[in-house]
Amino acid sequence: MTDFDGADVLQQYIDKCSNWGRWGDEDELGTLNHVGPEQVRHAASLVEHGLRVSVSLPYDQRGPQTGTLRANPRNVMTATGADHVAGAQEILPAGFGPAKGYGRSDDILIVPNQAGTQWDSLSHIFWKGKMYNGRSAALVSSAGAARNGIEKFAGQLVLRGVLLDVARHHGVASLEPGYAITVDDLEATAAAQGVEVRKGDCLLIRTGFLEVRRTAWGDYAGGAAPGLSLHTAPWLHERSVAAVASDTWGVEVRPNEIDCFQPFHVVALVHMGLAIGEIFDFAELAEACARVSRYEFLFAAPALPITGASGCPVAGVAIL
Repeated sequence: MTDFDGADVLQQYIDKCSNWGRWGDEDELGTLNHVGPEQVRHAASLVEHGLRVSVSLPYDQRGPQTGTLRANPRNVMTATGADHVAGAQEILPAGFGPAKGYGRSDDILIVPNQAGTQWDSLSHIFWKGKMYNGRSAALVSSAGAARNGIEKFAGQLVLRGVLLDVARHHGVASLEPGYAITVDDLEATAAAQGVEVRKGDCLLIRTGFLEVRRTAWGDYAGGAAPGLSLHTAPWLHERSVAAVASDTWGVEVRPNEIDCFQPFHVVALVHMGLAIGEIFDFAELAEACARVSRYEFLFAAPALPITGASGCPVAGVAIL
């Protein structure tokens, strides 16, 4: 915790960064409004080497979740090759008749929407009974979010990506748990990489934390972690950044800097309407960017249109 009045600075940042009403009372996109045809055309023009790099963690039982808040994804087979070989598929389902040598596999994915690499929706976090654009938290019921659901992001997250490799800039494998990434860190990293932060960008913040915890997750999900300082929110707002994604569980530094749980989310998601992505895997991307000395690229990470969901899995790809 810092020694300033946390409640005062939180309210100051809310007042300074709020986008409620900026794009109209009906808006459910938030900062993704910063991404227009001009930004998408420029992002597409950045493809030079034809390199395609996945930035999503595999969806399996080896993920970071402990089961206390969320469980790791589980893929359950409902039809298998073993069934086929054993003769259990000689009759096709649904009245299609004899198989005559035809076989199949089928399965069901059981996954909390925010168990792995994922986007938060603008209905994910509430502050004093409200969510983004001043809507009542009561609009999110057992039936899902009537407003601000993740389906509003569908088709939107194709834009210019900028990797800010803060860990590499500091010459470490990973920033230490509790390290608050400041505006100075972001600007110094961008300058060292020769890249400029622009309107409509998605900033990919690499701390290295996922990489060092990958085989021994420990308290990765919810414990102490490096991450963005609350005090970067006005900087992101001033630069009209469209989205931020990180390789940590919650993007922002933990323990939190003030006596408020996830205060960056309160300012940036609830009031700014910032698209926030978590648990992204930037290991391969960091190596590719360093190899070609380029940290800007076309970034495609579409949200799944799960109606009324508070978040969704994502298969993100950076194309250099």
